[in-house]
Amino acid sequence: MPSQFPLISVNGVINASVSPLDRGFAYGDGLFETCLYRMGVVPLWEFHRQRLLDACKLLMIPLDTARLETYITDILQQAQHLGVSDGVVKVIVTRGCGGRGYAFPESVSPTICVIFFDALPDDLQHIKLRVCKQRLSNNRVLAGLKHLNRLEQIMARAEWKNDYAEGLMLDDEGGVIEATASNVFMVQDGQLFTPDLSFAGVAGIMRRVIIERLAPALNLAVTVKKIMPVELQRADEMFICNSIRGIVSVAALDGETPTRFSRHEITHSLRDQLAILLRDISSEVD
Repeated sequence: MPSQFPLISVNGVINASVSPLDRGFAYGDGLFETCLYRMGVVPLWEFHRQRLLDACKLLMIPLDTARLETYITDILQQAQHLGVSDGVVKVIVTRGCGGRGYAFPESVSPTICVIFFDALPDDLQHIKLRVCKQRLSNNRVLAGLKHLNRLEQIMARAEWKNDYAEGLMLDDEGGVIEATASNVFMVQDGQLFTPDLSFAGVAGIMRRVIIERLAPALNLAVTVKKIMPVELQRADEMFICNSIRGIVSVAALDGETPTRFSRHEITHSLRDQLAILLRDISSEVD
């Protein structure tokens, strides 16, 4: 029997398709969120929702939040009806259909696509990273946004097969920004450091959770700054993070100067604190 997953909703219609005239398809004119669905809830939804609303405002996409919430609720209810309580929810919002050319349509009717995947990725720890040749370009306006233009990450990911779990991406000046699908932290002398994303990169939800919730709970100072690769070589620990995989410790970074990380104590403490936070949020929703 073929799998019923992924479940796909386009503007509330199950198994509908996106028009070739959609500006998200034609130009990457839109945004997306990738959310953890765990024990029947999306525990970090309020963080995702706020980032999406802020980004839509910046890009002048008139998002109807009531429609958005309804479409997500409908597809999650269908997943629950099929007996699935863990998975991944992807929300895509585009400017909708338009004609030729880059100018905004006279009347904008956003497309809201919700996709539910019924499987979570395998838990990873003590992974190996490589430094990617593909660089991230600087753009102060779009920096931080999770927009649909991901060609730089796609080209970076094409640089390796399965010998690495992730790839570290630098900007045009050689500064550390992020991994292809994760944010980056290093630990030195009991403090956390993460790259400044003012000109490039995605301001990830898990990155925000670490800065605003987890680090304060453990009395850890966090500094956002420009980080060069040589600083990673001197770090005590390194980890990557995103909403789906959580916090993942790095054991090795392969680049011009291969670096090994044997300590993971603070990383493990952050993982434990994250587990507590997700459990507490899920209990509150229930």
